[in-house]
Amino acid sequence: MHERIRVVIIEDDKILLQTYKQLIGTEEGVNVVNGYTSFEHAERYIANDQPDVILMDIQLPGISGIDAIPLVKKQLPRTHVLMLTVFESEEQIMQALANGASGYITKDSSSQKIIDSLWEVRDGGGPMSKNIARMVIRSFQKNQDSPLSKRETEILRMVADGKKRSEIAEDLFIELETVKTHIKNIYVKLDVHSRANAIQVARKNKLI
Repeated sequence: MHERIRVVIIEDDKILLQTYKQLIGTEEGVNVVNGYTSFEHAERYIANDQPDVILMDIQLPGISGIDAIPLVKKQLPRTHVLMLTVFESEEQIMQALANGASGYITKDSSSQKIIDSLWEVRDGGGPMSKNIARMVIRSFQKNQDSPLSKRETEILRMVADGKKRSEIAEDLFIELETVKTHIKNIYVKLDVHSRANAIQVARKNKLI
């Protein structure tokens, strides 16, 4: 039998917030002590909430979930932060982990997966959705002497996954012209002139 676990949820979508509170709060041994729609709101109260785990969205209004992690750790150094997101950007994942996140799962995870992750992170584990775990492993396996920046690597991987430039721009919240500039720089750095050649060279040299 687990000890009781105290959970705070920070999610800007009020419907999702309520859904998570209901799903998680009905689990035996889990006490959802509070829910907030922004970190600025949560910041004033979480010290009193004393959560064991904070389940936090990345795309929050104002201070983002990623930027909020060190602020949480400053107030509550023993509290674990479990990121919950629809985004699977390698750059965001690595930044969240570097900032002190204890786990990273996607919003399409089952309610049981989310609940299991709360216990796992509370017990010292580092839960991740399978696709995110693969991305993290791939990041460590890639060539550390790559001529490409993190953003260029991320974009080239998305290109290799078949995404259009407009889709990449939308997924990364950047302008289409910025994506085009990054791709042009990738071609120059890899000395290639096509998408297929860029992917081939990158895979051969373990750049993605």
